[in-house]
Amino acid sequence: MANHYRSSASHPWHDLAIGSDAPNKFNAVIEIPKGSKVKYELDKETGMLYIDRVLYSSVVYPHNYGFIPQTLCEDNDPLDVLVLMQAPVVPMSFLRAKPIGVMQMIDQGEQDDKIIAVHADDPEFRDYDDISQLPKHRLAEIRRFFEDYKKNEHKEVKVDEFLGAELARKTITDSMAMYDENYLPKRKR
Repeated sequence: MANHYRSSASHPWHDLAIGSDAPNKFNAVIEIPKGSKVKYELDKETGMLYIDRVLYSSVVYPHNYGFIPQTLCEDNDPLDVLVLMQAPVVPMSFLRAKPIGVMQMIDQGEQDDKIIAVHADDPEFRDYDDISQLPKHRLAEIRRFFEDYKKNEHKEVKVDEFLGAELARKTITDSMAMYDENYLPKRKR
């Protein structure tokens, strides 16, 4: 009997398309489900998830958290995204998301902005178009989570401002361009 296996696996960062309507709507890969204390991280070499750590603080991820494929940021990682929706999803699921804002953040001295998005197909969240439409308390919870989740590890995180959908789309566009510059083959001139 012939051995039918693939010699290489698909990689969620590089092989999953961002989506033809990006940056207005895009695919997001969820690494960490809402309510989790486990910090899963994409292994860049294999494309699989590994357990980076269990959070040291008594907090859980307030929403589904992951990355936007075919993007690259200054920290050499894909662009992070927090997706607001009604339910937690299984790690390595992907879904259509709509950006409503960006949370500017410094993590241990490095810029590490997070796109705040809604699940584009969730009837409870899909009608939000800008972060200014969210209840103030929800933003306070998101801010507090990111300010606290590394405190007991003695790591410094500073959350700056929450900015709107227009700047979120620009952040996505810039990270798409950085990805293209660093990963797509260059044409001979």
